[in-house]
Amino acid sequence: MSQKLKVGILGATGMVGQRFISLLEDHPWFEVVTVAASPRSAGKTYEEAVGGRWKMATPMPEAVKKLVVMDVNEVEQVAATIDFVFSAVDMTKEEIKAIEEKYAKTETPVVSNNSAHRWTPDVPMVIPEVNPEHFEVIVSQKKRLGTTKGFIAVKPNCSIQSYAPVLTAWKEFEPYEVVATTYQAISGAGKTFKDWPEMVENIIPYIGGEEEKSEQEPLRLWGKIENGVIVKAEEPKITCQCIRVPVLNGHTAAVFVKFRKKPTKEQLIEKLVSFKGLPQELGLPSAPKQFIQYMEEDNRPQVALDVDFEHGMGVSIGRIREDSIYDFKFVGLSHNTVRGAAGGAVLCAELLKAQGYITQK
Repeated sequence: MSQKLKVGILGATGMVGQRFISLLEDHPWFEVVTVAASPRSAGKTYEEAVGGRWKMATPMPEAVKKLVVMDVNEVEQVAATIDFVFSAVDMTKEEIKAIEEKYAKTETPVVSNNSAHRWTPDVPMVIPEVNPEHFEVIVSQKKRLGTTKGFIAVKPNCSIQSYAPVLTAWKEFEPYEVVATTYQAISGAGKTFKDWPEMVENIIPYIGGEEEKSEQEPLRLWGKIENGVIVKAEEPKITCQCIRVPVLNGHTAAVFVKFRKKPTKEQLIEKLVSFKGLPQELGLPSAPKQFIQYMEEDNRPQVALDVDFEHGMGVSIGRIREDSIYDFKFVGLSHNTVRGAAGGAVLCAELLKAQGYITQK
């Protein structure tokens, strides 16, 4: 046990915090030793603080039940107990930016699920199979922060996981124009049907800020490091609509693509199923063996059947076919709170450890 890195979770009582707790149970590299949340939860045991709000399908791990919740704002005290933190705090964007930098300046690496630092020029925003080289910008960030070990790394928005890796797999065919509509689960808003009954048998055609993230964040993933900052790519141009649907977990995307070099359907499928990245090469604990699966059936992927592919860390694609206006269209599905949130952050942390960015203090 002593060889495991000591982990803290900021915002541990919320839905994404709970997902971190459940994913890290029995993790071979990481051990949750500290949970931190708002002052109103501080001083209670984790079990007391969460109360009847445990939202995971699996029971609360025994190892965390009796941990006493610390005040997330007591940065020095929390940082003294851990090697690094996962951040899932529920605050304003400015407050999140400030508190994550405070933790980094205590020489505590921060792997964040939040959007606050996704456009900070020297903060890497990474899907480990897509752009692991962006972690190299951490060197510049540490100079700015004045740290030797402390830094912030983030994962991108949950809505792009079902199409950005696909477009990455197809980059040699030069996709240049993309139309995407995402059908997003209610857990993306931190809700269940119990606490959001108006979503039952309903669709809401608006999710605040989501369309801009869905259009712009993939371009940052495909950007380049120049002079110590990440400069986003110019193409493909993406336009997106984001719709909330009555599904608990799983974001589905219907996507249309134009290519400069027109591929065949067979080539597109081959590129997807053979697509691998550093997590697969290194055999990281949370890495899916098959990152992207292609499903031949006309009625797949389906949330009910496919959202847990590779324990929620894989992406399922179906219905690739030629289009009368665009070149091809397809349907994608990813688990929004596993690959799209906590699981994606855990995989980032595993790669950061494997590359020597996160070590014991």
